[in-house]
Amino acid sequence: MKLSEDIRAFSAKLGHDFSRPELLIRALTHGSVGSPTRPDNQRLEFLGDRVLGLTVAEALVFADREASEGQLAPRYNALVRGETCADVAREIGLGAVLKLGRSEMLSGGRRKEALLADAMEAVLAAVYLDAGFETARAVILRLWASRLASVDADSRDAKTALQEWAQAHGMKPPQYIQTGRSGPDHAPQFEITVRLDDGRTAKAQGAGTKRSIEQAAAAALLEQIEAKA
Repeated sequence: MKLSEDIRAFSAKLGHDFSRPELLIRALTHGSVGSPTRPDNQRLEFLGDRVLGLTVAEALVFADREASEGQLAPRYNALVRGETCADVAREIGLGAVLKLGRSEMLSGGRRKEALLADAMEAVLAAVYLDAGFETARAVILRLWASRLASVDADSRDAKTALQEWAQAHGMKPPQYIQTGRSGPDHAPQFEITVRLDDGRTAKAQGAGTKRSIEQAAAAALLEQIEAKA
């Protein structure tokens, strides 16, 4: 199978030359265009999630031999969660080579976080099936290198950290309120306000999922709290 020029360029960014290019094509095929004769990437996504998980878990254990399970778990979660996979996918231009149905393309599918995350895992599975675990491991360690090097000792996400802070201070969980929305339906921008029982608030806005904007709002409020501590 001969790959198109744009997919060959993507393969180069990924850092793997496929001996079975049909695996990469399948990894890039979304369910919106899948068919009995053109399988989509869902099964590969399932496998890639496990390949990524084992690689990251192994890397974390060997990077810090003194860390407890309680310290390793949040670091692991930060590195394998959908937002991280989608960020890596954006860095290597995965969205541009996805094979999508017309309706998915019109709704901004190439930028959707969940879709990018799933496809990233599928691509990792394709590398694994094409060349084995060691090759897939090397690809992951290279693409995740900066994140592995900088993952915090306590990598709880901002929403979790803010909720734990609120509970420790006798407050109810923070409230997240959508206070604005703009842009077209296929690429909306949200404004989210987070509020604590004591009246403190913070806002964040931008493109992406509501959850990602909520995370940004929580991080902004945590910064306020730390600045006044």
